[in-house]
Amino acid sequence: MRKKIVGKGIDPAFMDKHRAALLRRHRQVIYLNDRELEAIDRYCVQYGVSSKSVLFREAVMEKVLSCLSDSHPTLF
Repeated sequence: MRKKIVGKGIDPAFMDKHRAALLRRHRQVIYLNDRELEAIDRYCVQYGVSSKSVLFREAVMEKVLSCLSDSHPTLF
């Protein structure tokens, strides 16, 4: 039988700080018209999306991060 490799554990204070940093505290609300909501519902059924909040969050953050990377400051 092989020996288990015992490593250093992660500091609990670090993990608490890390969890607190990822906590979502800021609420954002969007309004959709009937056609937009129908399209979102159809997409969720077709692709098996169970959480619309994750869908919206990922879509928005993907767009924001791509725009920020495209418009980074240049030296020349």
